[in-house]
Amino acid sequence: MDSLEALFGLRGHLGLVTGASSGLGVECAHALALAGADVVLVARRADRCEKLAAELAKKYGVRALGIGADVAIEADIDRVIETSRAKIGDVDILVNNAGVSPTGRAENFKRELWDHALAVNLTAPMLLSQRVARRLIETHKPGRIINMVSIYAGVASSVYRLAAYCATKAGLANLTRQLAVEWAPHNILVNAIAPGWIPTEGTEGGIAKAGNKERMELFTPLGRLGEPEELRGAVIFLAGPASSYVTGTVLSVDGGYQSW
Repeated sequence: MDSLEALFGLRGHLGLVTGASSGLGVECAHALALAGADVVLVARRADRCEKLAAELAKKYGVRALGIGADVAIEADIDRVIETSRAKIGDVDILVNNAGVSPTGRAENFKRELWDHALAVNLTAPMLLSQRVARRLIETHKPGRIINMVSIYAGVASSVYRLAAYCATKAGLANLTRQLAVEWAPHNILVNAIAPGWIPTEGTEGGIAKAGNKERMELFTPLGRLGEPEELRGAVIFLAGPASSYVTGTVLSVDGGYQSW
């Protein structure tokens, strides 16, 4: 590995990103395409995925496909995998980014919200990872799986009431470790990224509420919120050759939030 391309280049690979219609999913897609990977973008808002696919194809000269799907529905997951294979090829980089964060007091938290969080945040990554890994094992090819967890995979939230989110992200972090162990013999590397407070379309409203931003900055050693683009380097690293001896880890991109 004696060049940047050899360390971080992704040409010839196909990445699939869920939750790719906004926020950190868009940044993950940009990261993969920037490194040369073809990309499949998945979210419920098909129009946004298709628009982003066109943008990435034009900007980076890669093949890009947008697919509208709900990862909480298993039939949609199967359709995404089949469509990707038919139109571009087999996925060998999976970024499980789609997630929901319902809020509410734990003692009154509604069962349907809990079940939906489990379906999107934990079950969907497992089902997608199964399908991608199964194909890689069948074809004797290596691969990368990146699960988007959170600082709240390892600590509790004092800003919002996030029982379902914290539980499912912690579960996803440990699922990452277990899959890494099981699939290591097949050279399928499974890692996670734990972002800290980064303003996106989905978080801006909460951050803007009185006192929240100041509190988040106070408890972040770097003293500021993150920028969405600051996630790109972690994605490229974990997706590329440079991380060939890294599996089962949770990489924090949090300004030091979990270091106190």
